Amino acid sequence: MTEKTAQKVNIAEAIKEYVKRDREFALFLAVGVFVGISQGINFTVFNNYLNDIHNLSASLRGIVEFPRELPGMLVMLVLGVLSFLGDIRMSVIGMICAALGFMGLGLFSPTFSVMLVWLMTYSLGTHVFMPLSASIGMSLSQKEDYGRRLGRYNAYNLAATIAGYAIVWLGFKYLSFTYKTAFIIGAVCYIIAAGFLLAMKADKPKEKKIKLVLRKKYTLYYILNVINGARKQIFLTFAPWVLIQVYHLDPPTFAILGVMVSLLSIVTRTVIGDAIDKKGERFVLSLGAMLIIVICIGYSAAGDLFSAGIAVIVLSACYIIDNSMNVVEMARSTYVKKIALYPEDVTPTLSAGVSFDHIIAMTIPFFGGVIWTAFGYKYVFMLAAVIAVVNLYFTMKIKVE
Repeated sequence: MTEKTAQKVNIAEAIKEYVKRDREFALFLAVGVFVGISQGINFTVFNNYLNDIHNLSASLRGIVEFPRELPGMLVMLVLGVLSFLGDIRMSVIGMICAALGFMGLGLFSPTFSVMLVWLMTYSLGTHVFMPLSASIGMSLSQKEDYGRRLGRYNAYNLAATIAGYAIVWLGFKYLSFTYKTAFIIGAVCYIIAAGFLLAMKADKPKEKKIKLVLRKKYTLYYILNVINGARKQIFLTFAPWVLIQVYHLDPPTFAILGVMVSLLSIVTRTVIGDAIDKKGERFVLSLGAMLIIVICIGYSAAGDLFSAGIAVIVLSACYIIDNSMNVVEMARSTYVKKIALYPEDVTPTLSAGVSFDHIIAMTIPFFGGVIWTAFGYKYVFMLAAVIAVVNLYFTMKIKVE
């Protein structure tokens, strides 16, 4: 074979590989769409569901986070045991668990304790998919466009949550929806997402299982996940709870806030994806950490500085901005991909990060609930501000060769 012929063959193979990768990525985008719809439904109704159906206090709301986040802590072990299946088949299992959990919450939760079992099932499914989504997205990308590809997936995912918010808003406002109806629709969307995953070409079976990967080189990534887990969990648990219990926001109002989050996030996910490629992970994560500090201060001080009407607007704005900045987390995924000693380290390291994140996330809401009960919600967000400062300090230590 002449050198010229060999070059033509290499070009043809490269084109074939590109088309194949784009076909798989299109299916993966469809997964992101249906997962996004379910996420939008959960994001909008879950806290109101706990308040209206199970009548939880602030301290009990904090306790709920332990069983909800326990699967996140165990995900490193779960993915290690199931790693022989490959990322795509493990994601299918995650979708099925999420669907079963949603169905259980909607149809089979007569008591608080039974509800926790279904909540853990749903949580296991979503946490299994959490590190796998980034790993699959990057496996369908080239090194120079990790950020752009992940940004595109996340933009599709966030755009789909608007449909989820619209379903909740229209359903609860005009179609007499119940929480049961909302959870069933979310479960169906997870099943459809599993179908698109099954249509993707499965990963090649691994010769041996990857149980755990814990390397000194990835220590900073683990630390960043632990600190972020503490700060993030305070907001996930108590930011909507303030708006529900103090300012009495209902599901249709949360749907409107969710639409605002999605519209802003479509922009931020694309911009941040490009910024990762051009400016790097340290720049993106540091900027995000500084913004979080401002948001924490806003949540803790708004009630004292403004009237109730203005305060709820300020708190809603903080809520929208904070949720739209969650995409910054993908910079930690690309950071791991770039510093990984071996390609096979990426998925287990991302799953380890999720587990470390959730070790602290399981316990911090309990203490947040105690602080709220003893001193008021403002001090919960003062604690979050302190954690955000620590996060900024460690973020500044990121280096990518």
